[in-house]
Amino acid sequence: MTAGKIGVGVIGLGNAAKPHARALQDLRASHVHVTGVYSRDPQRRAAFATAHGFPAAASAQALIADARTDMLLLLTPPNERFDLLDMALAHRKPVLMEKPIGRTTVEAARMVAMAEAAGVPLGVVLQHRQRRGACALARLLQRDELGRVGLVRLTVPWWRDQPYYDTPGRGTSARDGGGVLISQAIHALDLMLHLVGPVARVMAMTSTTPLHRMETEDAAVAGLQFDSGAFGAVVATTAAFPGGSEVLSIDAERGSVELGHGELVVRWRDGRVERTEDSVASGTGADPMAFDHGLHRGVIREFVQAISAGRDAPVTARSVVAVHGLIDAILESSRQGRRVDLARSPPKDADLA
Repeated sequence: MTAGKIGVGVIGLGNAAKPHARALQDLRASHVHVTGVYSRDPQRRAAFATAHGFPAAASAQALIADARTDMLLLLTPPNERFDLLDMALAHRKPVLMEKPIGRTTVEAARMVAMAEAAGVPLGVVLQHRQRRGACALARLLQRDELGRVGLVRLTVPWWRDQPYYDTPGRGTSARDGGGVLISQAIHALDLMLHLVGPVARVMAMTSTTPLHRMETEDAAVAGLQFDSGAFGAVVATTAAFPGGSEVLSIDAERGSVELGHGELVVRWRDGRVERTEDSVASGTGADPMAFDHGLHRGVIREFVQAISAGRDAPVTARSVVAVHGLIDAILESSRQGRRVDLARSPPKDADLA
């Protein structure tokens, strides 16, 4: 550490790096100094470094090995993670990585096991858990103020235009691991599990609509049963022009809640209606980066504070494996045309067999 600040190395400088760069700029005065940024594309590397005032690193290996680098911010596509994570763990450098952890649950679990065996913190950027409305809803559920949950409804009506999917590798199994579920809806699905608890079984259909040319799914519909006994439904797509807010609705014994459109609304059975302003955390339309970087700043700040104090990551990679399992189960249910029990149907990964 330099003058009490954590040295951060950044690897992966695509779209996902933009809010992180703004967050790091905000945190430079108090929490971090950037030791280098790296992309395999030298032009992208130089342009990103110049645009944000960060030093460019000559190689990923040099950046990770640099004694000034205390942690790694890993923002590459999921197919490029294993070797970089292995290198970081070998140098005892904590890693904060963008979602998803890997392309499948098997990949995600393998990387979690690597970090746990090394005893090095591995965190995941799932900033929706920090939203004001989500935190308020979490408190209601933790205190059991709503009573038993009966029904959970999640809608993710996003839009991406065709040029988005024309980018090489985007929406492919080989690079991203899938389409709307793992690249866009993972935020809302993770938040749902974080709030309501694990899913026991799913019955689902996924498809590529006529509105996109892409390898994987741009639409998914799933029926769920949670471990608690509650039922649920998910509709997720990137074919809903012009794109709108994801909405999580929970119907419970003492009231119903709706989290979306910038607020949490609680409608109690006794007639009270309570509203809490929510954070905006998603680019729901054609511009995937059209959102404020404040939540990313909070995620990085909390991770930095945790590793400075010798604690584990605030959002551990282990806690994120569940959403990978749910995504794989939805895809498997659609492929097989049957109900999939998450407890008895471990995910398969032909690429890693």
